[in-house]
Parts: sequence; C-alpha cells; structure tokens
Amino acid sequence: MTIEIIHADNPKQPEQLKQLGVLDWSIWEKEASEFPWHYDQKEVCYLLEGQVTFTPENGDPVTFGKGDLVTFPAGMNCHWHIHKDVKKHYQFF
Repeated sequence: MTIEIIHADNPKQPEQLKQLGVLDWSIWEKEASEFPWHYDQKEVCYLLEGQVTFTPENGDPVTFGKGDLVTFPAGMNCHWHIHKDVKKHYQFF
C-alpha cells in the first residue's frame, strides 16, 4: 500500500482542492510527537501547517508538509513522526 501526495507546487492541486471541497472539511491539530497509527478508512488530508515523516509498515519513510494534499489508503499501518506542529483539513471516505 502506498500513499499519494500532491505537492503544493503541483499546478493541478488548486483545482483538486476545490473539487474535493477541502476547505469545508474538519480540522485536526497535533503538536510535535511520534505515534503508531492504523487507517480503518481511506483518509485525504490537506496540511495547513507542519511537517511530518510518515513510515508505512514494511515501507520507506515519506516526508510531507504545509500545502501538500495526501491520501492514505484504508487498512494501512504506519508510524507518524510530526517534526513541526500539524494543522490539517481531513476527510475519511
């Protein structure tokens, strides 16, 4: 399983944010920390602030941050390392 990241500098991102209705989604905030996580459902999130290194079980670490649109598949186990406090819009599907 892999995550999908559309980086802030991708020209398609503003259109995709609008289509998804991202600015109407709930907001989640978390201070710098580390923790394991399991995704029961697919999650799409848009980082307003922060920087994270995400490591899927048996996978390579991926770092993303402010302005990135990230999709996590259902059923994924992982480890989050929040380097800078996170504030994100999120939606489960």
